[in-house]
Amino acid sequence: MHGPMSDTVVLVIDMMNTYRHPDADKLIPHVEPIIDPLSRLVASAHERDVDLVYVNDNYGDFSAEFSDIVRGALDGERPDLVKPIVPQHGCRVMTKVRHSAFYATSLAYLLSQLKPERLILTGQVTEQCILYTALDAYVRHFPVVVPPDAVAHIDPALGDAALQMMERNMSAEIIPSAECLP
Repeated sequence: MHGPMSDTVVLVIDMMNTYRHPDADKLIPHVEPIIDPLSRLVASAHERDVDLVYVNDNYGDFSAEFSDIVRGALDGERPDLVKPIVPQHGCRVMTKVRHSAFYATSLAYLLSQLKPERLILTGQVTEQCILYTALDAYVRHFPVVVPPDAVAHIDPALGDAALQMMERNMSAEIIPSAECLP
């Protein structure tokens, strides 16, 4: 454990991406504008000693360490979308195998130890991994915050619908990233 425990945990979901997958061309234009707000939020979390947890898909490679996933993303098609938010040494990291950051990971256990009053969900993809992680957080009674300028969608209509569903059905707070860590 580092520093005093904060009442907030920032999750960075699936941002270590090679962008070598079928939807990459649709996703990239929506990832580009979130990099600055997301990297500012990550920097702010570090400055304020707010817990930061990177959860990333292992893309079916069960021998991959988190560092391998980061290296693969940095060697991928768009290292410029990865470099500004690479986890710093000592950051909490875990790999996942399906959409939700909770599914078959130790995230629920970690959060039971940290006891946050809210989870800030960032990353990609809004209508997939962000939505399913929000639902899993909600059913575990974690208040969810989603900054729309720090999540990326593939399909704009589905991304908007996912944000609406999170707000309406999961009581998520939808606020700009700059307001997440006041």
